[in-house]
Amino acid sequence: MPELPDVTVYVEAIAARTMGEPISAVRLGSPFLVRTVDPPVNAVAGRRVTHARRIGKRIAIGVDSGDWLVIHLMIAGRLHWSERRPKVDGRRNLMSIDFAAGSLWLTEAGAKKRASVHMAGGEAALLALDPGGLELADATPERFAAALRAENHTLKRALTDPRTFSGIGNAYSDEILHRARLSPIAHTHKLTAEEIERLRLGTIESMSEWTARLREQAGGRFPEGVTAFREEMAVHGRFGKPCPRCGDPVQRIRYAANETNYCPRCQTGGALLADRALSRLLGKDWPRSLEELEALKRR
Repeated sequence: MPELPDVTVYVEAIAARTMGEPISAVRLGSPFLVRTVDPPVNAVAGRRVTHARRIGKRIAIGVDSGDWLVIHLMIAGRLHWSERRPKVDGRRNLMSIDFAAGSLWLTEAGAKKRASVHMAGGEAALLALDPGGLELADATPERFAAALRAENHTLKRALTDPRTFSGIGNAYSDEILHRARLSPIAHTHKLTAEEIERLRLGTIESMSEWTARLREQAGGRFPEGVTAFREEMAVHGRFGKPCPRCGDPVQRIRYAANETNYCPRCQTGGALLADRALSRLLGKDWPRSLEELEALKRR
């Protein structure tokens, strides 16, 4: 799922191409993409774009009538820009917002169509779509600690909860926790003040650095190749590869459709975290450290 750095660069690219321009038409491949009916999606046709902004992981495009078209890409949704009008077929190409100079179009890979569009009539309706997580620009030490301690969850869950922090998902939470040298399963209520501040700085630094990196990679072009897995990442998607800090192999926990990647030496004191499925299978034979894991592999 595109997260804060990806969505920020998307928003900047959209603003550079559409600000002040009138929308010629909005073409839909499927009516099920739009989840609200008031105002109707065609209300933005003929209106000039006045705003482009990020609301959590959503992309909001505002027009001079005060209405907003809000896109949530979910896992497999991606945006593109083309000077030619694409065909909207409802299978992969789901929507096109057409301008005189080109089209902003939404695609979604796979059979499960989870991407969505909401319409919002005015600022209040737009803000009602915001899950309410703390924006990193507002993350003073006091506000960050308060958000983190509001409920007792694992750090992985707290970072990825959009009601707690804005724009952070599965991929960048792994990078944040690695940078902060904290276990993904550490509980928020058990963190020391020093650990919370380390996490705050790691979060701000990781998101800032990745946003700058993705902006540089786009180089003024519309961002393509948006993915949750990047070679430059420290741990996310790098199971079995060496940790860039200590050289030990990166480990993972799998659950449902997600996985958590971490370095045992840097984040968990050398302990291997129990993968739900494998630990249930192996029981007491589950390895507790990298050394035990290597011994198990040699059997």
